[in-house]
Parts: sequence; C-alpha cells; structure tokens
Amino acid sequence: MSKQHIRDRSNRLMATIEIKSSGKHEIRDSSNHLLGTYDPRTNDTRDASNRMVAKGNVLTSLISPFS
Repeated sequence: MSKQHIRDRSNRLMATIEIKSSGKHEIRDSSNHLLGTYDPRTNDTRDASNRMVAKGNVLTSLISPFS
C-alpha cells in the first residue's frame, strides 16, 4: 500500500491518496475523511457517497480548496 501526500503552496497537507491492497485508490482530506475512490478495473471515480463522478482517475478534483 503506497501513499501520496498532496500539499498546498504553504506545504500544508490537503489530502492523501492511498492504494489499497484491492487495487482501489482512496483519497482522504487532511482530517482523514473519505473524499472518494478510483477503481482501475472499472476506470470509475466515485465520491464519498459512492456516486460516479467520472470515467478515469480524477481523484484530485474532489479536493476542496477551502478545507
């Protein structure tokens, strides 16, 4: 399981993307709340309510600039 930290210009943590053992990618905000998931097998990005957002990996678009 690998993690990628996403930081703003001031080096504050905005989100973390983690690849789970299932292969799915999870994005969580700096408070560790789930923002969404990406499944490479189906090529679907889904939000925290499991609604499909887009085809392809657009996890970073789920980050709120005001968090």
